[in-house]
Amino acid sequence: MTVVQAPEKLTAKDLTSDQEVRWCPGCGDYAIIKGVRNALAEIGTPREKTVFVSGIGCAARFPYYMSTYGFHTIHGRAPAVATGVKLTDPELDVWVVTGDGDCLSIGGNHTLHILRRNVDVNVMLFNNEIYGLTKGQYSPTSRTGTRSPSTPMGSVDQPVSATEFALGSGARFIARSVDTLQKHLPVVLKRAHAHKGASFVEIFQNCIVYNDGAFAHFTDRKIAADTQVLVEHGKPLLFGKDNDKGIRLNPQLLKLEVVTLGENGVEESDILVHDETNKLLATLIAQMQPPEFPVALGVIYCEEGPEYTDAVYQQVEAAKAKTKAVPMAELLHSGHTWEVTR
Repeated sequence: MTVVQAPEKLTAKDLTSDQEVRWCPGCGDYAIIKGVRNALAEIGTPREKTVFVSGIGCAARFPYYMSTYGFHTIHGRAPAVATGVKLTDPELDVWVVTGDGDCLSIGGNHTLHILRRNVDVNVMLFNNEIYGLTKGQYSPTSRTGTRSPSTPMGSVDQPVSATEFALGSGARFIARSVDTLQKHLPVVLKRAHAHKGASFVEIFQNCIVYNDGAFAHFTDRKIAADTQVLVEHGKPLLFGKDNDKGIRLNPQLLKLEVVTLGENGVEESDILVHDETNKLLATLIAQMQPPEFPVALGVIYCEEGPEYTDAVYQQVEAAKAKTKAVPMAELLHSGHTWEVTR
């Protein structure tokens, strides 16, 4: 008699490969891979159905350290390879691992297309605002004035906002978290995985060697409560140590502003309620930056839409239904043919 046993529940250890981890001590990648393993263990997708695809950079080593399938591809092209993987086998869970340079510089074009097509993959952008693998050059997300080997007098570029880029590309799921938020990050990743279509998760990550403390102005534990707002659908945008600060829309200026409950007659009913399906609101809160505003973390935008893989397979099935099957030999000898003679 055949006995079917339920698969054993995965643990983070099950998802850990036997490869030596080669990131710098203190790198934020360690925290991120811990959060990813915890999230995947809770999601429970079999390891043989999980694929990590990376480009080039420190983050691109990720597939080696996961006990799943993986591809370490070429610079900026991970989204293109991931699209091919998903189209080949739509049953796979596909995760793209990329850095701010890999994703938004040489890979900007590929990132745009995987998001606008709404391919059912999960894109994780590790943003440390620097090129780490190639020794600290400035990246597309580096702030104006950043001094680096490639900008010794300070960068004069205006930085790219990864979240706003994703919104402009037509992404239908956009979220943010921080490498050290070990309770928050797995929750965000599980939401991303549950979304049918392309998900884009920007993870603020510290590079302890070349850009240490780049996000300390809102991630330092001493000030985090006053410099972060954890957004949740249907809940007011409140923050602060005493949860007494909030985000309000100024009706005269049509701009967001920070207010304090109890001051100038401000009540909780005046505070904006987060609606993750509202793209205009998502754009406004994505633009918030200290010191004037807190940084928005969590699911910023989520709206269902047609998924690319389904659309491609539906198109193929529709074409097959209209066309009779033809033997290969007949197909090869149909239409214009030539006979090659010596």
